[in-house]
Amino acid sequence: MSTPIRLGTRRSALAQAQSGHVAAALEKVSGRPVELVPITSEGDTNRASLSEIGGQGIFATRLREALFAGECDFLVHSLKDLPTAIPDGLMIAATPKREDARDVVLTRLGIPLHELRSGSTVGTGSPRRIAQVHRRAPHAEVVDIRGNVDSRLARVASGELDAVILAAAGLSRLGAESRLRREELGLAEWPTAPGQGSLAVETRTDAPAELLAALAALDDEETRLATTVERAVLEGLDAGCQAPMAAHAVVEGSAIRVRTVVYAPDGGRRIGLDVTEALNGEYIRRNGSGNGADAADGADPMHAARELGFTVARRLLDQGAAGLVSREQSL
Repeated sequence: MSTPIRLGTRRSALAQAQSGHVAAALEKVSGRPVELVPITSEGDTNRASLSEIGGQGIFATRLREALFAGECDFLVHSLKDLPTAIPDGLMIAATPKREDARDVVLTRLGIPLHELRSGSTVGTGSPRRIAQVHRRAPHAEVVDIRGNVDSRLARVASGELDAVILAAAGLSRLGAESRLRREELGLAEWPTAPGQGSLAVETRTDAPAELLAALAALDDEETRLATTVERAVLEGLDAGCQAPMAAHAVVEGSAIRVRTVVYAPDGGRRIGLDVTEALNGEYIRRNGSGNGADAADGADPMHAARELGFTVARRLLDQGAAGLVSREQSL
């Protein structure tokens, strides 16, 4: 029997479910069994608010340590939780086809978010969602929550909360069934986090060629293009803006459209852009190769996608995105 390929994954039900989907796909491609290796991350043990301990990185660090130590052969992350900086020696080997990138609101009575009565409680731990709730339902009270999907749903079913906001993709991957009513939030008016709905398959750059080839077969080019733009916007904003942000891109033929919004933490103000660009090399020729790539080779769509994301970030900063967080809030 072939030696199993070891997949490092967090212990949460959602992480194991999405890792299981990737494992099944890799088994078909490689003809080898895939074994899940559960790993406990800081994000699984630290129950503090995500806004206090930092949402990005807390789920990835321990997994990456295990990968470097040889405890597993590759990892599966929720791309929205992965820092934009990839450590030396690691690479994102595949981004499988993205699932639903939307957020959903779950309530007992099916009341739309914007119609919730004054004082209603809405549970979420995401600074971006908090700002969006303040805009959509200004009379509601936001409750900062952590915990797995089932525990969050239970808090609404029991009446402890009036509503909770979750990622549609997570509910789908878990196969979570609930008697709660769902309200899908459209991406045009409620854009979500960069990479939401997408998975990142990460491994070492010195992984065996056979493994790299098998993982590459799981990659979806349109998903990689779209998420490359989204993550480049986030990367470009990181140095100059700590406000909550959202970005969603979609490939439209030979072009890509990206909608991105930066919010004041209280939702009172926002700065947004809606940009469509061709990714056939013309974008690179017009905008240069500011990140080290050769502009003459302007046919690389992934480089063009990164350039587009960085350009959108610069435009947001030029329009005052950094000023959406007050000095007191940023300390």
